[in-house]
Amino acid sequence: MNDKLRARLAGGGAGLANGLFGGGGGMVFIPVMSRSALPRRKLYATCVAVIFPVCAVSAAVYLWRADVSLKTALPYLLGGLAGGLVGGKLYGKVSPKWLKWIFAAFLLYGGVKYLL
Repeated sequence: MNDKLRARLAGGGAGLANGLFGGGGGMVFIPVMSRSALPRRKLYATCVAVIFPVCAVSAAVYLWRADVSLKTALPYLLGGLAGGLVGGKLYGKVSPKWLKWIFAAFLLYGGVKYLL
């Protein structure tokens, strides 16, 4: 399978995950993109850059269908923006090895919470 087809399939999978679950596209992108020649640090940054528009499309669909309460979402959005700013500033200071383990820990935590 060529790289462009693999990228399109990963994008489709990430979009599907975001649309169905309200998030999780990064879980699709990271394993597929890790096969590229990108260094770990650039891999995570590229994943965030790619997932942002995917999340924006999913959010727009949810808003259009009126399935989102902006009043309920606002505190999470403000906290998420603050956390994203802090995470972006700390990003260059954390080793790629630790980033991998932190990401895995969040996935494990999220998976367990989702099942319970």
